[in-house]
Amino acid sequence: MVTTKRRSLKPLKICCGVTASATVIFIAVSILLYFTVFKPKDPHITARPTNLENLQIQLYPNVLINASLGLTLTINNRNYGSFKFKDSIAYVYYRGMLISEVPVEHSEVPARGSFTLTTYANITGGKMASDPNFYNDIGTGRLNFTSTSVMHGKVSVLKFIKVGAKVDSVCDIDVNILSLKVDPKCHSKVHF
Repeated sequence: MVTTKRRSLKPLKICCGVTASATVIFIAVSILLYFTVFKPKDPHITARPTNLENLQIQLYPNVLINASLGLTLTINNRNYGSFKFKDSIAYVYYRGMLISEVPVEHSEVPARGSFTLTTYANITGGKMASDPNFYNDIGTGRLNFTSTSVMHGKVSVLKFIKVGAKVDSVCDIDVNILSLKVDPKCHSKVHF
């Protein structure tokens, strides 16, 4: 009778051992994949040089500056998950002073793919003239702007794993008002 009980427990012990081993291997492989292949990487944002359009400058009797700043950004998603973001707003600053708000429509950046976004910031400079450095900047022929945006959305991996994410983007934009050329440099960071 004792040997029969031992024989009936042996398959149960083998089954539990195999299950425990498979679980440990699965967890180890999942952790390894997360920290190698699926490790979140910050997207690369490339801003192609665009022109300043419809520039109007009047310094006397009142300061008046109107322009449209074309922004063409290419977002290169280096991750294995797509990023679907909601409508958001990009803010354009001149020396820390908010001068324009640019709507960014919702869209999706494919996994390991690129997405190009083209938008325009309408800049009116009456407010810029209140900065004490404004006339010095006009004298040098260069204006420096900063654009910031925060995009909230979801990262989708393998079409069934969805995680909330946020992408912070900052662009430093150097505008040469003599040649109407724009030189932007952008940086971004993803947060989960």
